[in-house]
Amino acid sequence: MTEKYHLTAIIEKEGGGYVALCPELDIASQGETIAKARSNLQEAVELFFETADPEEVKKRLHDEIFVTRLEVAVG
Repeated sequence: MTEKYHLTAIIEKEGGGYVALCPELDIASQGETIAKARSNLQEAVELFFETADPEEVKKRLHDEIFVTRLEVAVG
């Protein structure tokens, strides 16, 4: 039976491209477009699950990630 994970992808512009991060596993990738950065991140995460032993997955997988925005007054 195939196990499925629902993971987070945070993508931000950096220089002339984009950086994508999966905070649940602390895996990052990059690409020239948002779509390419997302695709490269998905590939990196899939490769991690294919090659990591169960203890490594257990050690790195954070199952509660909260993404929110902050409002900060400056000055």
